[in-house]
Amino acid sequence: MVSVSELGYKQTRQSLANLTHTYNTSASVSSLLQEMLDAETGLRGYLLTSDEAYLQPYTDSIKGINSSLENIRQRLADSPQGMNLYVRLARSINRKAAEMDLSLELFRQGNADALKFVMFTDMGNTDMTNIRELAKGLQSMNQTYADAIQNDIGASIFLARMGVATITVIGVFAFYLYLRQTNMIERLHKREQALQSEERTRLEELVMDRTATLTELATHLQQVREDERGHLARELHDELGALLTAAKLDVARLKSRIDMGNPEVADRVKHLTETLNSGIALKRRIVEDLRPSSLANLGLSTSLEILTSEFAQRSGIEIEANLEAVDLSDATELTIYRLVQESLTNVGKYANASKVQVTVHNYPTYVAVQIQDNGEGFDINNIRPSSHGLAGMRHRVEAAGGRLTINSSMGDGTSISAVIPTVSMTTGAVTA
Repeated sequence: MVSVSELGYKQTRQSLANLTHTYNTSASVSSLLQEMLDAETGLRGYLLTSDEAYLQPYTDSIKGINSSLENIRQRLADSPQGMNLYVRLARSINRKAAEMDLSLELFRQGNADALKFVMFTDMGNTDMTNIRELAKGLQSMNQTYADAIQNDIGASIFLARMGVATITVIGVFAFYLYLRQTNMIERLHKREQALQSEERTRLEELVMDRTATLTELATHLQQVREDERGHLARELHDELGALLTAAKLDVARLKSRIDMGNPEVADRVKHLTETLNSGIALKRRIVEDLRPSSLANLGLSTSLEILTSEFAQRSGIEIEANLEAVDLSDATELTIYRLVQESLTNVGKYANASKVQVTVHNYPTYVAVQIQDNGEGFDINNIRPSSHGLAGMRHRVEAAGGRLTINSSMGDGTSISAVIPTVSMTTGAVTA
């Protein structure tokens, strides 16, 4: 994927450079044509009014014409067709410039007859018409080049897309093979367990002590395996964070050693930094969404403070949090955390609110949680059957032995309240 992206980048970069060169050439041709028009207009104004002020545009344009011609020549040096048009254009411009110089000289000498002859001849008009036609030809040629370059850019982008799509298909196929292999191993494992169970049953009376020892050993190995899986998961989490952090440090070192004055290099470095920051934020957000580490390490109140603060920064909604310390089981704390998290998510998506109040009060026998916003609200009696967010929150709270209350009306905001007991529930309550 890196190779495909790099190839597409290089091809697109070269095409963009060629496209810029083509557009600059067109701009130079337009500038040259404008200078010719300015020179002719200024000269005619001077000849008609004898006002020296009209000579300034003429003089400035004459000075710029040669510079523009040289600029166009350099840009068309590698194009035989362009040089052919350029040579003809330069000849017409030189003839037109000579005609204008002659008119000015005759006017200053007071030779009215010769001036009328020069002014009313069709030679100057013919030269100006040729200049316009040749300039139009150059513009048309440049537009043709530009269209071809744009087609090359489109082809490069299409090639990159096809490459990425192909690699993605290969990755999906490899993942399918992995799943099939995993299922096969699982089936073999279950079959092996069944055979072992039959063997233990047959030899139970003969080798009771040894069977008990093997059973204890199998239980120990299973626990060790589960512990190793948890350890491996933590290692992957730490290693991914370390790799992303190391990449950020490398980018910071590169920024001090490369030319950041180059806008393209600066944009690339900035984009790389933003991509790494997005990767770190994505990794952290995924881990925190699946199982917030702050909940196990810092407690419920601190976790909710972090959650509300990050939501306020991300959404721009003012959050007023009043959180009391609570002492609950891990499962109950996770229930309250998910309740607040889901409520804030709904506020950000649908409420269109500017302020949210989150409160957690600790009472002797229960904990009261409330999330209230000043948004648009909704009709509780008209909730769509496909909306499972509120149903999921209610199920979580009731599974913990609590009660969830939702109050909302159009234009008056929404209030979600939950009361969750802090004492241990009976077996019947758990079952219910």
